[in-house]
Amino acid sequence: MRVLLSGVTGQVGAYMADFLLKKGYKVFATFRRASSPNFWRIMTFGIEDKIELIPADLTDITSLIEAIKTSDPDEIYNFAASSYVADSFECPLANIDITGNAVMRFLEATRIVNKDIKFFQMSSSEQYGNSKDFPLNENSPMNPVSPYGIAKLMGHHAINTYRQSYGMFTVAGIIFNTESPLRGLDFVTRKITNAVAKIKLGLQDELVLGNVYAIRDWGLVSEYIEGIAKMMELDEPQDFVLATGESATVLKFAHMATQHVGLDESVIKTDKKYSRPIDINKLQGDYTKANTLLDWAPKTKFNDLVKLMVDADLKRWQDYLDGKHFPWDAYLYPNEAKVLRRINN
Repeated sequence: MRVLLSGVTGQVGAYMADFLLKKGYKVFATFRRASSPNFWRIMTFGIEDKIELIPADLTDITSLIEAIKTSDPDEIYNFAASSYVADSFECPLANIDITGNAVMRFLEATRIVNKDIKFFQMSSSEQYGNSKDFPLNENSPMNPVSPYGIAKLMGHHAINTYRQSYGMFTVAGIIFNTESPLRGLDFVTRKITNAVAKIKLGLQDELVLGNVYAIRDWGLVSEYIEGIAKMMELDEPQDFVLATGESATVLKFAHMATQHVGLDESVIKTDKKYSRPIDINKLQGDYTKANTLLDWAPKTKFNDLVKLMVDADLKRWQDYLDGKHFPWDAYLYPNEAKVLRRINN
């Protein structure tokens, strides 16, 4: 089997590449050329020499056509997106193009080259917006409240349009919050675990958060990868929600993290500059369909996920202090206090 991945430098893409390589797949991956490439995640897995990399640009359909022709894949997995929700308010048009319009380009490129290629699109729980119906399933109304959510919903609809119009095997996984030790530092879970680790080791004084009352459904990426793979093995394409069915506030996540390493909760502070213009109050998914048709269910509980991520960041910072060198993002990340943001009143 030959597969083409986009977004391989991101968290989900890196986990998917490692998973497919272990299954014996030939893995090709697109990447965006930059003066400072970001391959630390695939280097963490030790798979950087096992992936065939193809430079490509999601804003250029010709580039995508060439990537598909070069890789000649049986399956395509599109994980590429500008996925930091808060940033989508700062750059809404760019987010719509990269996260939304690019899905249509990728689908059209696939149709032009070989419409028999199976295509997976990573949709998002952000598409639901502030729903009043919980838990959320494949048939729940979608009313996004961020440019990122709008863009993701565009891509989601494109998947269904190409399935119905051209008979293509296109599936969307409506994935709730994906977490792991490889989560980016712009995301609140990793911001918490990284800060808690630094505070524990005396490298930072406090953890500053925005909206601590937002409720989310957090799950472990590696388990979601297994669900995605099962979607692509179906005889007929269908969309699925992957979630844990559990939910907790950002504050509970922070409390659990500080308690795990014996820190006082007084280190947790809030600042409205880290809040979005509008936020989703609650997200909680219903994975009943995936459980029934894919025999898939999450295994890692919320408390264990928090501990796993805190322990990973604690080990990284301790190794850093001990002078060890390894692929990593945190020590290169700018001090958030120095990043100017639009203040939301």
